[in-house]
Amino acid sequence: MNEHPNDPLYGKTLQSIVEFLVEEYGWAELGVEIKIKCFLNNPSITSSLAFLRKTPWARQKVEELYIATMSRPRRRAS
Repeated sequence: MNEHPNDPLYGKTLQSIVEFLVEEYGWAELGVEIKIKCFLNNPSITSSLAFLRKTPWARQKVEELYIATMSRPRRRAS
């Protein structure tokens, strides 16, 4: 029996989610999609992870964007 059916976040780390979104959107567009300073001002994976781990509402927005992005075809070649 599968304990996590249909959970698109199962097995995904926050770092892998942020890296995927940066690859998919780039920092500038990611900052437009989710208006948080860690994506707009001198962005980096490290600073973004530190903020997102401390800020549940921001992490939720990132996870929601990840799920929405995964449900549509990729925009860039990987």
